[in-house]
Amino acid sequence: EQPEETPQPAPRRVFQERQRITGLPLYFQGYLSVRHSRCQEFRVYWTELRGTMLFFYDDKKTPTYSQKLDISALTSATNVYTDENGSAQFILMLSNGELELKANECECGKEWKGFILTVTQLSVPPDESLLPGQLTRMHEVLEKEKKRRITLNDCSSASLSRKSPPSSTLTTMPVCFYAVSRQEAIEMLEKNPSCGNLILRPGSDSKNYAITIRHELDAPHLKHYKVMSKGTSYIIELERRVTLPSLQDVVNYFVTQTQGNLKPFVIQ
Repeated sequence: EQPEETPQPAPRRVFQERQRITGLPLYFQGYLSVRHSRCQEFRVYWTELRGTMLFFYDDKKTPTYSQKLDISALTSATNVYTDENGSAQFILMLSNGELELKANECECGKEWKGFILTVTQLSVPPDESLLPGQLTRMHEVLEKEKKRRITLNDCSSASLSRKSPPSSTLTTMPVCFYAVSRQEAIEMLEKNPSCGNLILRPGSDSKNYAITIRHELDAPHLKHYKVMSKGTSYIIELERRVTLPSLQDVVNYFVTQTQGNLKPFVIQ
């Protein structure tokens, strides 16, 4: 059953931790009952819509999500309808299956659907039942999401102007170098698997570098490696430090050591 309390914003400390973990802007939140296409029972989660991802938390005050779902490939959504218990229900049609969502009241269900369609379709849905205040917030979220997409695309063009390490101006950069953050690199790899699975990026201190890889083993597996700039050499922080003369050699090292399972990420 739905919790009876009115959803309130998470405490600031929890919000900051979730923001650090997800790295995505928060657009909408509240309790939702969720059922995946292969499950029989609904389960209640405190749910956050961040970018084009849904994050599901077991508790409103838990900083770490228990599940997440990329809804960027949303194909359609059913109308919001009321079930026998008076809850507002609708179904998201995704490329890999369906997701049933249920809110405790009709207005809340329509609001959830409206925000989801806004970020996935990049347009505010023409729903006459939405209130002016709800539509205003959706238009605000639409502008934020458009700016986020533009920033992500700009990062993909590998502009070196943003906090690139000083030595990069004297170095021929590998094609898989992108001036992006750790979270942006993860998003690029997750959303564009056909482009490769290895990104070279600036380190968090803006003086060194990092490698982000996405391995498809039993399940997608993400790892990050520090690459220290020392003089004219680069040191990969592994169990046994590896020193190489150039960043291209760093990339080549990862590719050869994995027998080609790692491929430099290049936007098609």
